[in-house]
Amino acid sequence: MIPQWFKNYFFSLRAFYQTSSLLLPWLIAAFSVCFIYGLAGGLFLAPADYQQGDAFRIIYVHVPAALTAMAVYSIMAMSGLMVLVFRMKIAAICMTCSAQIGVWFTFLALVTGSIWGKPMWGTWWIWDARLTSVLVLFFLYLGFIILHSVLPNNSGRDRACAILAVVGVINLPVIHYSVIWWNTLHQGPTISKFARPSIAPAMLHPLLAMIAAFLLFYGIILLTRMRNEILLREIKSQWIKEEFSHELA
Repeated sequence: MIPQWFKNYFFSLRAFYQTSSLLLPWLIAAFSVCFIYGLAGGLFLAPADYQQGDAFRIIYVHVPAALTAMAVYSIMAMSGLMVLVFRMKIAAICMTCSAQIGVWFTFLALVTGSIWGKPMWGTWWIWDARLTSVLVLFFLYLGFIILHSVLPNNSGRDRACAILAVVGVINLPVIHYSVIWWNTLHQGPTISKFARPSIAPAMLHPLLAMIAAFLLFYGIILLTRMRNEILLREIKSQWIKEEFSHELA
């Protein structure tokens, strides 16, 4: 049995709307700090790579975009699981909004990877294990968005989309371990080896800041889109009128 207080808070669209109002300013402030430091450190403070020169600096967009794309899908899959188990409306909204955001992070990762690959590998694209598995992730996002758009607006649509999201999560470990399981042109793990990072601290710290900035940016966009979706769904609800009357007072 689920406690009533848990249902009243975590299943409540009104509670989420109110909490997100408090979180957004803090997320925006944290994003600004991380992004400014990461951008300045990556472009100006970090030394040039001894092999790649200044071309390596694209990692400050490519790596955060790729990691964020995977993180967004993880959240989407967890939301899908909650839709299937608890039939949570807020989880369904989170799942749908995450897909609409994650597809752009994945697209950015693919584009920046191609830009990086041209001078490093001599080609824009190769059917490398890492690149191919990220492309599969892009198609999973697109498939989710298309499925959500063609099905009728009812609980069956949310369940069908949730099943796709949960099943597709199997691709995430394939992306992560592809450079270990197969011989690939893509470089091996760097920041994931916390015991002995394969990147100098002067390069690592701005990269970590950019990863945090991308994740915070996702959080900001997600909360904003979810709030808008809640307003559209609950536009005639009494609590919406109360919220707006309170804000205008």
